[in-house]
Amino acid sequence: MTQFNTPSTVVAGLRCRCPRCGEGRVFKGFLNVAPRCEACGLDFSFADPADGPAFFVMSGVAIVVTTFWGVWAVMAQPPIWAQFAVVFPALIGGCLGALRPVKAWLVAEQYVHKAEEARWSSLGSHGKPPEGYKRNGW
Repeated sequence: MTQFNTPSTVVAGLRCRCPRCGEGRVFKGFLNVAPRCEACGLDFSFADPADGPAFFVMSGVAIVVTTFWGVWAVMAQPPIWAQFAVVFPALIGGCLGALRPVKAWLVAEQYVHKAEEARWSSLGSHGKPPEGYKRNGW
């Protein structure tokens, strides 16, 4: 069995590299997860970060940029055109700059924690439906 120098999930995310070997690229293109690592062959089919990275990045960047904008607007009282000229590029640049590493970090976390799609069963532990379960909905 091959031994890999596995990086931490944060390092793998910041470098956008394979969570197993730390060498291969996680992405094919800007945000499309590659089918597999070109270095170690790890199949990335387990990776499905969905909308999580976009939510975290948009929320975090919005909080930071809005805070700085609010302080700047109150203290310097710049004209509205200057506020638009600074704030919108900061929001867009911050989101685009942080989205890849956050998505790669979530892929690494999914690998480390062996995340997989949920499996649901309508039967309880003894083969009976759970208490309060109705076959035709609520």
